[in-house]
Amino acid sequence: MSQKAKVDAAVANVDFQKNKYQVQLETNQGTITLDLLPDVAPNHCLNMIGLVRSGFYDGLIFHRVISGFMIQGGCPTGSGTGGPGYNVNAEFNATPHVAGVLSMARSSNPNSAGSQFFICLDKHPHLDRQYTAFGKTADVGSLEVVRKIGATACNPQDRPLQEMKIVKATVIEQPRS
Repeated sequence: MSQKAKVDAAVANVDFQKNKYQVQLETNQGTITLDLLPDVAPNHCLNMIGLVRSGFYDGLIFHRVISGFMIQGGCPTGSGTGGPGYNVNAEFNATPHVAGVLSMARSSNPNSAGSQFFICLDKHPHLDRQYTAFGKTADVGSLEVVRKIGATACNPQDRPLQEMKIVKATVIEQPRS
């Protein structure tokens, strides 16, 4: 079932000119705070804000973890094949895929992003301008939690042996100064 109507309603009052937005992922390994980058990918930022505000990410797992590469979450089925029932068109930009960068997962179709995202564990220039980067870890503590999840033991399919879970996701809205 498409989450589009819920997401659209949840972002009706978002104003990137007046406010700065962060997404906070409270995980079972600690808290990850992400600064969103609406100047380079406004539609992806709106999408994530809407999904977070509608509770979509609460209780979801990081279903794919590749040491030195990235941690991936946002699949409602936990299989890596689920999404919100709609797609977001690519917004490729010059943001480099380095440690702590938030980017959207997709299939081979550049315009197939939905709800699945990944956070880089290292520098990966082969992803630049191929995947939509739209945020980054806000502080050292957040990057440490990303790295802790990234260091977990996984099975041969890159699935963590121990559940790595988003307990609750929230949006932090602050007026721009």
